Amino acid sequence: MQPLTTEQLRRRWIILGVVALAYILSFFQRFAPAGIAQDLAASFQTSAASLGVLAATYFYVYTVMQVPTGILVDTLGPRRILALGGVVGGLGSLLFGFAPSLELALIGRTLIGLGVSVTFIAMLKLVAVWFEENRFATIVGICMLIGNMGSVLAGAPLSGLAQATGWRGVFIGVGILSLVLGLLCWLIVRDSPSAANGAPRHRFDRTVVLSGLLSVLKNRATWPVVIVNTGTSGAFFTFAGLWATPYLVQVHGMERSVAANHLSLWFGGFAIGCLFIGGLSDRLGRRKPVLIATSHLYVLLWLVLLSCMTMPLGMSYGLFALLGLSTAGFSLTWACSKEVNPPMLSGVSTSIANMGGFFCAAIMQPVVGWIMDLGWQGEMSSGARLYSVEVWRHGLLALTLCAAVGAAACWRITETRCRNIWQAN
Repeated sequence: MQPLTTEQLRRRWIILGVVALAYILSFFQRFAPAGIAQDLAASFQTSAASLGVLAATYFYVYTVMQVPTGILVDTLGPRRILALGGVVGGLGSLLFGFAPSLELALIGRTLIGLGVSVTFIAMLKLVAVWFEENRFATIVGICMLIGNMGSVLAGAPLSGLAQATGWRGVFIGVGILSLVLGLLCWLIVRDSPSAANGAPRHRFDRTVVLSGLLSVLKNRATWPVVIVNTGTSGAFFTFAGLWATPYLVQVHGMERSVAANHLSLWFGGFAIGCLFIGGLSDRLGRRKPVLIATSHLYVLLWLVLLSCMTMPLGMSYGLFALLGLSTAGFSLTWACSKEVNPPMLSGVSTSIANMGGFFCAAIMQPVVGWIMDLGWQGEMSSGARLYSVEVWRHGLLALTLCAAVGAAACWRITETRCRNIWQAN
């Protein structure tokens, strides 16, 4: 990477700031159904399985878009797709907020997923292009810390605001904000330091990129990273993205506001963990030991959730904060994937690693709902279904197994020592 001028050094932080704001909205949209799950169930008179499909629609689209997004950021550049994503996601949020039926809500949620699916990979590409390689995990950790403000807002603040003013107005406001951020991305973001100086954008040969995609897929070092991301983040997205609040309310008898506080602690711990773990990995010059330690702790904490054991409130809060810190370990998978594949294909390689968790959540959110519906005894409360502790254990067992698979795959990760080790054959 060529040394940057003072102006370029200043500009890269402005660009990253705008994209980080868009990333906050992406995180908010990802986890918002958890904070208003019971409101959605009552508004649309839906079962757990149908509610799972509504929440998972975001993940279906997000998963499908990861590889195309990686190709697009390596060819068209991040600026164009960030602007377009802001517009599509904003329109989807508006439709979701106004939707009179479950069918229209599904369409809105689909558009939301389509719009925000480009944000993270585009951000990783900008970090890879604008910042030094040995700072990649640290800068990504900072971005995750900022982005997780959206997930924190999707916890207790969203739950409280939805109870006070209704959930629809929240999504209408978020839709308008998304449109504004799409415009700012077009006006401010530049694809590279040379593009910021007015140099013509380098054009990639599409056939070269597609062959590069195949090389990433054929690279054996890529797949352990994908499996780690799939199991670890998949369990996180599935549970925290929909089922955590109902679990705490129905199994542990918490007030909804207290349950939402637990969710916010998980998200807050995750945000801090991403910053701490990324920085720690860069300072140690190692990826694998950090991944192994955090993923195995993560599985142990899932076993506590699976037990449904009663505990003091302070201990329960501590459990969810620690869950957040350990969940953050999977943030290193993006660096691991980038560092075992060609530098030119950083967008493609990180998108392939990233799609695992979203694919898992897309499958598991409705699967968990289906598992619980099998054991439902017909109990209802305020228009939402109630499930027994034993039924919740069945649902959580599937997610605990996902987390365990992710932890096991860490042992097959290729250690990169925080540098790109790819070599052409």
